[in-house]
Order: sequence, then C-alpha cells, then structure tokens
Amino acid sequence: MRIASTLNELTQILSKHANTSLGFVPTMGALHKGHLELVKKSIEQNDVSICSIFVNPTQFNNPADLDKYPNPLEKDLEALESVGCDYVFTPSKELVYPPDFIPKDFSFGSLDKEMEGTNRPGHFKGVAMVISRFFQLIKPQKAYFGEKDFQQLAIIQSMVKQAGFPVEVVPCSTVRESSGLAMSSRNMRLNKVQLVAASRIFERLRAISEMKSSHSIVAVKKWLNFAFLTDEDLQLEYFEIANPNTLIASDKWNDCDVHIACIAVFVGEVRLIDNILLKIN
Repeated sequence: MRIASTLNELTQILSKHANTSLGFVPTMGALHKGHLELVKKSIEQNDVSICSIFVNPTQFNNPADLDKYPNPLEKDLEALESVGCDYVFTPSKELVYPPDFIPKDFSFGSLDKEMEGTNRPGHFKGVAMVISRFFQLIKPQKAYFGEKDFQQLAIIQSMVKQAGFPVEVVPCSTVRESSGLAMSSRNMRLNKVQLVAASRIFERLRAISEMKSSHSIVAVKKWLNFAFLTDEDLQLEYFEIANPNTLIASDKWNDCDVHIACIAVFVGEVRLIDNILLKIN
C-alpha cells in the first residue's frame, strides 16, 4: 500500500493507472468496520482502489466538534493495509483548498433543507465542496458511501448530476455492531454505559418498522418522542419520516411506497445519526 500526501505523488499514481478502473472511498479517518467494508467493495469492483483520509473543516458547523474529532492515523493506515487497499491519499488543507480555489455553488432543493440541514447549517455545503474537489483531483470511476449518512448520500448524488462528474456513486448498507448500533467514528467517544444506551436508537427504529402497519405517522412520532423523553441517557434532536427521494416529511403512509425514517440523538455530548427504510407494501 502506498501513501500519497502531495499533488505530485497523487499525479504519479493516477498516471500509472490511467487505463484501469479506479474506485474511491473518501473518509475523515477514525476508521471502523463500516469504512473497511466500503474499501472491500471498491476492491471487488475495481482494478485499483484509493481511500482518502482528510478531516474536512468546511463541514463542521461546530468548531468544538472538529477539535474533538479523533485522528488515529497510524491505526487507520494499518487497517487499510489489512484489507488490501492500494493507495491512501492524506492531503493537507492547503492542497484540498488552495488560495485560488473557488467552490462551485449547488442547488439541492429540499434535500439540504430538512433534518441535518436544519440542525447543522452549512454542513452539506462543506460536504459537496470537499467531495467535488476530490472528484476533480482523483477522477474515480466509482465512489463508495455508506447509507447511514442517507441525507449526505442524497446530496452527493445530486451534486454529481449537477456537476456532470462521470462518477458512479455506489451506496453501501449500514454496518452495525451486534447490538444494532450503527458503526460510527463517534462511537469511540462513548463509554460502556453509553454504548448500551445508544443501542436503543436502532431498537426504536426497528419498533417503528413493526408499528407502521397499525399506527399512523403521527402516532408513531408521538410514541418515539415519548420513548426518548423518558430515557435519561439519550436526548432526541430530531426524528423525521420522509420521502427518500425528496426528504420532504411524509404526512401519511400512502404518500409513497417507501419512506425513510431518520434520527439524530445525543448520547452525552456525542451526536449520533441513524435511519431505516420503511416499505409500505
């Protein structure tokens, strides 16, 4: 496995593999099994795979969150090498965002107005900025993203269409702990008691999946809000059931054949997100 940190090193790699299929997995490091599954899928589907590790400052609306973000680079590199990743790109902020860099403006309609967009202003602008920049630098044929960040995935798919990038965005299923907790780099900040508490997030999402045939959306939301209201370990930030194509909130189950239920919860100071698809028929 080779590590590239400069533009010259990246250019040498890309020129070497100009006629081969290139898969790309963008990450902010603090890698877990979910990230490694993305890399494995890229390896399966492409001749060459490259993973980036870059903690993108433009997508943090809370500076304290950026300061606390874990950065175990050596451990991450060992994990990537263990699964057979070909290359790792570890650029500086100055490489990704040079002085002459002018970000492209994208219009995401309702996709960036709901849920995370409401609670983390500017977040998706930063996501679109860094991913579009990496697509310009690396020019992959395929790029891999986890479905845990469902809204982010929708934003990236829209950005690719608007910019005309010749990149296939490949969604990958959420990888979970045995408890059901969605794997996240933020889980590293949870203690044992908090890890147990956090497993209740997905338990409640699964309960909603069972309730949908006998309860209205209004009733489901009331039930979930009460469940968190009486949970001393977890604080609900938002819960929404929406059309997965527009992310506009659903009023009734018959609004569409499939809905996405998205949630954000604080476990102490750690903010976790998750989701579940709700198929009606």
